[in-house]
Amino acid sequence: MRYAFLLFSLLPFYAFSMLQTPLNEGPVPYKLEDTQLSSLQSDKFAVVSHPRYPGHRVRIKKTDFCDPTVNVYTGYLDVDQGAKHMFFYFFESRRNPDEDDVMMWINGGPGCSSSMGLLMELGPCSIDMEGSSSNGTVWNPYSWNEAANVFFLDQPQLTPSDVTYRSVGVGFSYADYGETVETTEAAAKNVHAFITIFFETFKQFSGRVLHLSGESYGVRMRGRYLPVFASEIYDQNQIAKADGRPTLNLQSVLIGNGITDISTLYPGRYEIECGTAALDVPFQSISTCVRMKTALPRCQSAMLKGCIEQFDIINCRAAVNFCDNELSTGMWASGRNVYDISKMCIGNDLCYAENTAIKKYLDLPETRELLDVETPYNFSACSSTVGQNFNVHMDKWVAPTQYYVAGLLDRGIRVLIYAGTYDWQCNWVANKLWVDGLDWSGKKEYNEAQWEDWFVGDSKAGEIKQTTLLTFATIRGAGHMISADPLVFPWVILTSFFSCSRPAR
Repeated sequence: MRYAFLLFSLLPFYAFSMLQTPLNEGPVPYKLEDTQLSSLQSDKFAVVSHPRYPGHRVRIKKTDFCDPTVNVYTGYLDVDQGAKHMFFYFFESRRNPDEDDVMMWINGGPGCSSSMGLLMELGPCSIDMEGSSSNGTVWNPYSWNEAANVFFLDQPQLTPSDVTYRSVGVGFSYADYGETVETTEAAAKNVHAFITIFFETFKQFSGRVLHLSGESYGVRMRGRYLPVFASEIYDQNQIAKADGRPTLNLQSVLIGNGITDISTLYPGRYEIECGTAALDVPFQSISTCVRMKTALPRCQSAMLKGCIEQFDIINCRAAVNFCDNELSTGMWASGRNVYDISKMCIGNDLCYAENTAIKKYLDLPETRELLDVETPYNFSACSSTVGQNFNVHMDKWVAPTQYYVAGLLDRGIRVLIYAGTYDWQCNWVANKLWVDGLDWSGKKEYNEAQWEDWFVGDSKAGEIKQTTLLTFATIRGAGHMISADPLVFPWVILTSFFSCSRPAR
């Protein structure tokens, strides 16, 4: 049976205000007189803010980057009175920008740039690996802005003291002083402020459907970011309703290859290496699999006691270290691509040659000038320091993120979990385990639903299990970077989702 998926909708909200604070960098920003995006200038930033978020402001300008067929904008979300700066891209829809949904895409990490998703997966243009183009990129006919207006946001950021000239925080994001975002909950407040300022300033987006989407990457946090970000939006909506203010109509969250319940990660990795969850014949050696199988119960017990039943940062860290040493070192030693086990790792620990090419392209002076990048630091695909700052706080383990997912579902927010079958890092088995065990009001209905095949044309693309609110899908033969394996598969997912809207919530 040919299945596709569900995507969802998001409500209106109005009001705007302007901020006219001059910045030290670049041309002096100007007062925004016309609140249509098309009125923005290309030679300097417009600066907008919101009275409820005095510590935040958005700087935005028009650019000719990547997609010549639509209006494109880049800029910064300035946080903490302008001390931190998070870079973003915004591409209008190729189809109907005045009516199509709005999607925000954030890559994971923590500390990996959404420019990777833009130029390697779902953006309007892709990095040119063949050297066939004149500008370093090639047209992507399966870009998600074929059907939606799409944001790509880089967050969080590093401080200058953390970086050298050869690195930057996340992508082109940076900070002026000795501060950085170190927890997902703190980052969620910035994302909520950004969306609110943008939607309530540019009134053409009032009433638009909004989707939060992304995938894990680098240090694998997408399965945590999105549920927490969506929960912050929902909770802030309830406060706004009580105050008689406009709300955001959050209806959907799309999580690709995420780590949401850390306790299921290691059993899943064992099945990918030593079972037939990915390949027809296990690729790991028998001796390594025996060692992993022996260590798995101890790993799960230590995780349960130290990270879940009673969180203790020392015991939890010890449990994670044990599990990694016993259940992950064999994979790292194999030389295989941990994001796609059907391939060998190429180059750095991100294992894709495209990462190096993207960094080189975004560091070109002409590219930086086009984007109006103001930091002197080079582009960074993934920042290990940002990841370390999050890990020092044990951000992945403090609050089991599946509880956020259950809370969203119980409040009528639709959720899609999807995963490529060749990904080891954030594997589909681990995702299936936590989704099957998720404690929410629709658990019985979901567990009684049947798995079905879904297709692209006449080719089986994976399997799907779905209810009204929750969908889990595998993408056959795809790795972690699903949107590139091949591009048409996620395009089918997206357009099928967008055909399924719901009343404003």
